[in-house]
Amino acid sequence: MKKEVIKSSLGILLIIIFFILSSYLIKNNIYNINSYFNYGFIGVIIYLIIIILSIVVAPISAIPFIPVASNLWGWRTTALLSILGWTIGAMIAFTLARKYGIDLVKNLIDLKKIQKLEKLIPEENIFLTIVLLRMVTPVDGVSYFFGLFSKVPFKKFTLATIIGITPFSFIIAYLGTVPFSYQILVFSIMFIVLFSGLVTAYYIKKRKNKIMNII
Repeated sequence: MKKEVIKSSLGILLIIIFFILSSYLIKNNIYNINSYFNYGFIGVIIYLIIIILSIVVAPISAIPFIPVASNLWGWRTTALLSILGWTIGAMIAFTLARKYGIDLVKNLIDLKKIQKLEKLIPEENIFLTIVLLRMVTPVDGVSYFFGLFSKVPFKKFTLATIIGITPFSFIIAYLGTVPFSYQILVFSIMFIVLFSGLVTAYYIKKRKNKIMNII
């Protein structure tokens, strides 16, 4: 199996582990969290900034912060804030890549990471591809990839992003409030599905390249 798939899977696994650890610490220190970290509107702004930066300044991940927000403001509010932050971040990253190109993007994210995505992302059905990618994880170099190497229009990209991250945002925000046994179960299923999708996308791309070489 190729290193790209393994590294991507390990990265996602680490994010899941940090999420569960964060949730555990929050649930066992909820009084202190409410006393020291619940800054009302200012806290909301700080959370939004963290979410936006998680997209623009990859590979920062804001997912471990979600249990904190869910226990402070409720999972529904956290989900809506996450949708807003991730959408704004994706729009900024896409615009920066489309307008300024590689010269700017290379200062914000490792270009090798973006180039590796080319081996996993199919060229057909771009809208559906964006939706599916956002459903499994909104935090990555995907926005920069589509801004640099695709011709997908800005509005189409934004719509696909919103559709994709909405179910993910509500699920992940709700998971921040449930018992650890449920978190482990759901994350295990999500990881298996994502891993299978990465492997499938890789072999589809590999098979297509072989066919093109034969032709």
